[in-house]
Amino acid sequence: MPTEIEAKLQVEDHEPVRARLRERGARHVRDAVEVNTFFDTPDRSLLSRDMGLRLRRTRDVANDREEYIVTSKGPAAPGALKHRDELEFTVSDADAATRLFERLGYRADISFEKRRQSWDLDGCHVELDELPQLGKFVEIEGPNEGVIQRVRDNLGLTQHPLVQKSYIAMVAALLKQRGNTGRALTFA
Repeated sequence: MPTEIEAKLQVEDHEPVRARLRERGARHVRDAVEVNTFFDTPDRSLLSRDMGLRLRRTRDVANDREEYIVTSKGPAAPGALKHRDELEFTVSDADAATRLFERLGYRADISFEKRRQSWDLDGCHVELDELPQLGKFVEIEGPNEGVIQRVRDNLGLTQHPLVQKSYIAMVAALLKQRGNTGRALTFA
């Protein structure tokens, strides 16, 4: 199973990172808006095992094309960077995927929107993310820790501490803190 290796950092502003990406010759891939919905059993059996089941709806801002990706995430391994087994595949019908999950005993648990600008640099995917009420982040995903660290250094992000929490954990904590029973975090 493929392993996701990534560094996540919170930033005040994406523009300095975007400027460094351009200076370094990074390739801009796309701008997108995502809706990430996580599914679990009523007793939260996936969460209790540090696992996740996500359906991501991604709309490309340039052409309004939508893509639907199902992701299964395994437990995070210990370490400075996040390592976890990840299985992903696209589906053509997000509603059918949702009905299938429900038929298997999973229900939509938490959902959140994210604005994402994607870049490729030196063998890494660099994502400039913005989440409502949580702020701006940079994710650097690559083949190994050394390559990820070099890209982090080249982007001038060495002084930014690594964020260990997943977006879903941050969203869940914020919703709990605010008493939001809707279990959704949106820009609207």
